[in-house]
Amino acid sequence: MKRLFAFLISVFLLASTACANGNSKETISSDKGELSDMKISIQITSDSGNHKLTATLVDNSSATAFYELLKKGPLTVDMHDYGSFEKVGSLGTSLPRNDTQITTTAGDIILYQGNQITIYYDTNSWNFTRLGKVVSTSSTTNITQAELKKILGKRDVTAVFEILR
Repeated sequence: MKRLFAFLISVFLLASTACANGNSKETISSDKGELSDMKISIQITSDSGNHKLTATLVDNSSATAFYELLKKGPLTVDMHDYGSFEKVGSLGTSLPRNDTQITTTAGDIILYQGNQITIYYDTNSWNFTRLGKVVSTSSTTNITQAELKKILGKRDVTAVFEILR
């Protein structure tokens, strides 16, 4: 009987510890909120012309590192189409990763493998690090999937990322 009681107490303590760890992990992971003071612009040159996008970065160490990188000056990235749902290009450096299983939506800015940046114009599910979200163009405040797809065009694009001033 004492063994059974000791076993049940052990199971209860382990379960309590696991629940507590799960809760603290949930509060530490904070890539859901957008940071109003970390806004960037993205100048897109594509087969449909020149377009200026505005994006808000999320609250995680990856987005903060990306913002710090942009403080040094604009970053030009040559991007190509991948899978008919995103434009992807090399950052030329690695940033910290905060990968989680997510499903992207149009406008998501994603860090892939720590050293590539993507702008999504459709959906995809994978382990990614969310950096931010395109929120507008110079002419619209709520960009649609169709507008973003048209802006990004069908061919390679050049994207210049910089801090919004």
